[in-house]
Amino acid sequence: MAEFRYISWPEYGNLAEALAEKVRAKGKKFDLIIGVARGGVPVAMVVSDHLGARIDFVNVKSYDGIGHRSSPRILSTVTENIRGKQVLIVDDLIDEGDTIETVKAHLGEHKPKLLETAVLFKKPWSKVDPDYFLEVVAEWVVFPFELGEISRLKAADGEKAKKKS
Repeated sequence: MAEFRYISWPEYGNLAEALAEKVRAKGKKFDLIIGVARGGVPVAMVVSDHLGARIDFVNVKSYDGIGHRSSPRILSTVTENIRGKQVLIVDDLIDEGDTIETVKAHLGEHKPKLLETAVLFKKPWSKVDPDYFLEVVAEWVVFPFELGEISRLKAADGEKAKKKS
């Protein structure tokens, strides 16, 4: 079973603001912040607000359970025209990096002037280095908006383990 790190709402708010400040401190002007749904949406909203940039979203499915990744699939994409714009993709974390690579490749086809990435956390085994991140973590991070979901997934994993024995 994976080791978990639970993030409280106050900690989440502090992390999102710290990421926004890290991006702002570099002095780049972004025309558009694109949040990767689901987990990147709340942090993208904070980053967008702090930078005074427009926001849009891309919806990607990458997980089928705790530690069970699937090939990332883009379910819906941005509505903004990003050609020639400076774009920042924001997500909650980068695990192996397949999701962020999929999103970057998809958005890159639309010819933005700049395409950078920002996340709260990066896993030590990630094959992708985001342009901005706060921490490297090995644990399975549970955000405050995932508590019900993680409980259901843990119960489902427990049932699977019982059936195998």
